[in-house]
Parts: sequence; structure tokens; C-alpha cells
Amino acid sequence: MDALLLISFGGPEGPEDVMPFLENVTRGRNVPRERLEEVAEHYHLFGGVSPINELCRELKDAIGKLVDVPVYWGNRNWPPYLEDTVAQMKEDGVRSAAAFVTSAYSGYSSSGQYLEDIARARAAVPGAPEITKLPVYCLEPGFLEPFAARTREALAQAPGARLVFTAHSVPLAQPGREDYVRELEEAARRVHAASGSDQPYDLVYQSRSGPPSQPWLEPDVLDHLRHLHAEGVERVALVPIGFVSDHMEVKFDLDVEARQTAEELGMTLVRASTPGAALAPLARDLFERARA
Repeated sequence: MDALLLISFGGPEGPEDVMPFLENVTRGRNVPRERLEEVAEHYHLFGGVSPINELCRELKDAIGKLVDVPVYWGNRNWPPYLEDTVAQMKEDGVRSAAAFVTSAYSGYSSSGQYLEDIARARAAVPGAPEITKLPVYCLEPGFLEPFAARTREALAQAPGARLVFTAHSVPLAQPGREDYVRELEEAARRVHAASGSDQPYDLVYQSRSGPPSQPWLEPDVLDHLRHLHAEGVERVALVPIGFVSDHMEVKFDLDVEARQTAEELGMTLVRASTPGAALAPLARDLFERARA
């Protein structure tokens, strides 16, 4: 393998990008315009900018300092688009590459859809290089240890807090959902064990979408905060274990909605940061294993 390809979801980088980005994300799903406008307001609270692209730049630069091959970056939903990146790789003479995606788990949304993205991008570029997606890495020490460190930092801000791990909800009918949940449960168990906490912990879900009639993974993080409050829990540390880096669903669903809910309940709430560029050594290790 003569290159490493970073693949991510993409996000808007200014107010004018927000609606075109959301239209890309929801294309073919018949999402009502009113719903897109509602979600757009989440982005506008942060100036129309998702943090994910800047975090990808940081991760790409960090990986580039650790490997001896060129590092490329392509997104599913916003520039740099994956198809354009694959075309550039071909022009640069890349023959084969390994792909590190900013999603750590199994399941369709977390893994399978990225395989489809790779296949579609290669099909759009005649003579495209071979691209092999690196394995899921949610249980790798290089993923768990940065999360454990950030969890300890959060607990230092709120000693004795109840740990609540969060991940993106998915429909119960989604292929690979069982593996996704199993991996999340194990990742949460290991990070809790490494956190030094002597309190119980929970795994909950956030960012559900789709029609109310469609069952998704539960409990929802906001509902769970209310449940903990009713049980007398006064301090909570949220750990977004399902997310590699901050993006709008972390920033809005946790830093806005969950924080507002906690304030209304009179609870102390802190949020652990995501690993982001700290995953560069893991990307290097997975790449070296793949080409060994």
C-alpha cells in the first residue's frame, strides 16, 4: 500500500453551506423541507460551521507525521468529496491505499456505508487505485485509552459523577445493529474500568431521526437524564463513546440539549471530549498491520 486515505462524513464550513450540506445528507430520503430547516438551526447556533472538517484536517496532519506514505482525505457529504480525492490519488500515481474512517464501530451506518462510499468513488474514477478499508477499531487500545483519559478529565471536574456513555442511535432493523450494540457495551465497560470511577455507568443513545413509528435504539440521553434525576443522581459525566470526534450531533445534542435538560433538573453535567487527532497513532498502527 502506497497511501493512507482518511474518510469522513463531512460538514458545512459556513452559513451558506448548511442547507446544501443537509440536502446532500438526506438526498433520496424524502425528508420534509421543514425538518431540514429545523436541523439547519442547530448549525446556525454555531455560526453554520461543523467542527468535523477542521478536526479531520488536524487528524490528517497528525497521521502524516507518523507514516511514510502520502495521506489523503475525502468526505461523503461535503468537500473534499471522496470521488475527487480518489481521482487525485489516481493522478498522483497511487496504486493501492488503506482507508481509515472516522467511525470506529461495526454496523451499516458505522462501517457498511463507508464500504459503499469507497466502491462508488472507485467506480466513478476509471483506473482508480485499490482501496482497502481498515478494520473497525472500537476495542483497540489506541481508541479506548484516549477515551479513558478524557473520561478521567471529565470526572475531575465533577468528582463522583455518574458516567453516562452515549452513541448515535440507529433503527432496530438496521443490518449489523447487534454487533454495534455489543461493541458499544464492551467499549463502555472497558473505559469505565479504566476511569477510576466507583459509580455505576450507563449506555444511552442520542441523535435519533426518522418517523416516530420506527423503533430505534433506546434509552434516549435526555430521557435518561430525567430518569437519573428521579433516582436522586445529582452529577453526570457524559462520554460520547460512539463518536471519534466532535461534530454537530455532539455539539448540539449534548452541549446544548443535554446541558439545558440538566440545568432544568438542577443537575451538574460535564462532557468528556472526543479523541480527534489523538487517534493518529492508532491509524498508523492499523495501516502498518494492513501492509505487513
